[in-house]
Amino acid sequence: MNSYTWTKPLLQWFSQNQRPMPWRDDPSPYKVWVSEIMLQQTQVATVIPYFQRFVERFPDAQTLAAADPQDVLRIWEGLGYYSRARHLQAAARQIAGPLQGRFPESAVEWKSLPGIGDYTAAAITSIAFGKPEPAVDGNVLRVYSRLRGIRDNITLPAVRDTIREQLRPAIRTVDASAFNQAMMELGALVCRPRQPLCGNCPLKRHCKAHRDDLTASIPNKPRKAAVPHFTEVAVIITNPQGGVLLYRRPDSGLLGGLWAFPQARRKGNEPYRETLMRAIADLLTSAAITGIRKRGIVNHAFSHFSQTIHVYTCQAEPLAIESKGVQAEPCWCRPEKLDALPLSKTDRTIAKTSW
Repeated sequence: MNSYTWTKPLLQWFSQNQRPMPWRDDPSPYKVWVSEIMLQQTQVATVIPYFQRFVERFPDAQTLAAADPQDVLRIWEGLGYYSRARHLQAAARQIAGPLQGRFPESAVEWKSLPGIGDYTAAAITSIAFGKPEPAVDGNVLRVYSRLRGIRDNITLPAVRDTIREQLRPAIRTVDASAFNQAMMELGALVCRPRQPLCGNCPLKRHCKAHRDDLTASIPNKPRKAAVPHFTEVAVIITNPQGGVLLYRRPDSGLLGGLWAFPQARRKGNEPYRETLMRAIADLLTSAAITGIRKRGIVNHAFSHFSQTIHVYTCQAEPLAIESKGVQAEPCWCRPEKLDALPLSKTDRTIAKTSW
């Protein structure tokens, strides 16, 4: 019996239990690539409708490369981590341009494109091209560390690299596409972070963590530090012509390229109206503000901080708009035009709170 006998029951289980996914029906390089970018830090069930809309709107790399970046962000809206969409289009432009429409077939080539790291490059090349590259994500780290009883901290790059190298000879003995997908699927459906379904696992006979009752402590993954919480003020400013003031966020940074309502972070116990006036001052050179009214509160959590946003409305005289570098491209927009612009989930909620 060799050390890779566990791969056979794994692949048998996968053939019988894999979930239907649109990119599995047609594992073309383009569709596999788009799906893998969308699946970064996002669950399959959330991704599927976004994937279907995206490939319908942008059916190939050439179409995506030629698209207006604002259209790309609008289709992506709500999926979060918007730098993924910007990197996806930047990579499409390299594929459509310098690569003359050719998709890379090696992990090394894929990693030269924007937004592609070790895991994504391995996933694309194994699923779309059958290359024996282990795709090591959180699910795979959990499955394999339990299988082998690895107690090292899996968040350390050296531990991840070691696991990748241990998986390399195993993937060479089987169908690489099925192997990587099976490992990820097992982690998602059976070998869950908490309360794993060991009774349903095809690898339980081989699993050291199951044998030694260590599934609660493996994988070793230190708890994340508590995320900070911030209080913000957002304001919807209208002018006598019925326009609403928006600004486009800089392309780099959080929610880059999306449009937003003026917003400022509260400083200590600063009165909310002072915070509101700071938000306005970032965009208007001077303003006669009237009719300030609180409309509601919006709560939102990012991966690295959370917010409580106090939403106000007010009216302003049609004075000059000025960008002071903190916020980019301010403009007056008709409310009915908002649907055509890419906004964050939070700003879309703010709009609904106020009208």
